[in-house]
Amino acid sequence: MKGSKGYRTRTRRLLKKKPRERGKIKISKLLHEYQPGNRVVIKIDPSVHKGMPHKRYHGKIGTVVDKRGRSYVISVTQGDATKEIIVRPEHLEPYKA
Repeated sequence: MKGSKGYRTRTRRLLKKKPRERGKIKISKLLHEYQPGNRVVIKIDPSVHKGMPHKRYHGKIGTVVDKRGRSYVISVTQGDATKEIIVRPEHLEPYKA
């Protein structure tokens, strides 16, 4: 039988919350405003399916390009290419250098 190739395949460990992180999302995470040029870490929240980026971007650092509705357009490098992905704020964290 052929292995499935869905959007969340092989993410059992990647998209797992630690016991103390479980439960509702903090409201401050949803209300945080990012400005164009800000750097953000893409950290997928598995409890929110809407606006979830692909698993290959989990843990990557990107730059906010634009706001589109409730979501943000994030510029991320992948190898030599630069990709623009649309991500909701639930899956973003401010980057602390």
